[in-house]
Amino acid sequence: MKIETERLVLRPIRESDGKNICEQLSNLNVSKWLLVINYPYTLNDYKVFLKQSQKKWREKEKTGYTFGIELKSEKKVIGSIGLQRIDKRQGTATTSYWLGEKYWKKGYGTEAYNAILDLAFNKLKLRRVEAEVYLKNPASEKLQKKFGAKIEGIKRKARLCAADGKIKNTKIFGTLKEEYKPLKK
Repeated sequence: MKIETERLVLRPIRESDGKNICEQLSNLNVSKWLLVINYPYTLNDYKVFLKQSQKKWREKEKTGYTFGIELKSEKKVIGSIGLQRIDKRQGTATTSYWLGEKYWKKGYGTEAYNAILDLAFNKLKLRRVEAEVYLKNPASEKLQKKFGAKIEGIKRKARLCAADGKIKNTKIFGTLKEEYKPLKK
């Protein structure tokens, strides 16, 4: 499966994306915002991630999708986005995403997130998507609110950040299908 937007292609990650992804995730300005990324991020870390991602793509009853965010104009992956813990019976999933620092504040995250929510709500027919972000992550908070997400709670001392070694609080955002505000095309 691949999803095309105006400037992006969301597609399964490939072995050939490894070097580029490792360089971007070894940037402390990127990795300090990510909940489950080792720092520095090595090629071995990427190979484990790739194997897990490919396994999910082969599942008959999909429990997750991980997409590389490919910038059409550069034909290279600039980040990743996905749906995890898909529960069709409950109609729920969680989401995660990141972009390389060079690609921040250009609308790519918004464009990719709009596409992933469209997949969740309109194609997979889910009713709820949840995101967990570090408490002091204004860019992610802004992205969540842009699409109608509501803050559902704060988890205290929830995650050990591998990038800086600190235990951090996280915010839980929930987006319901009826509250989802898709971007105008």
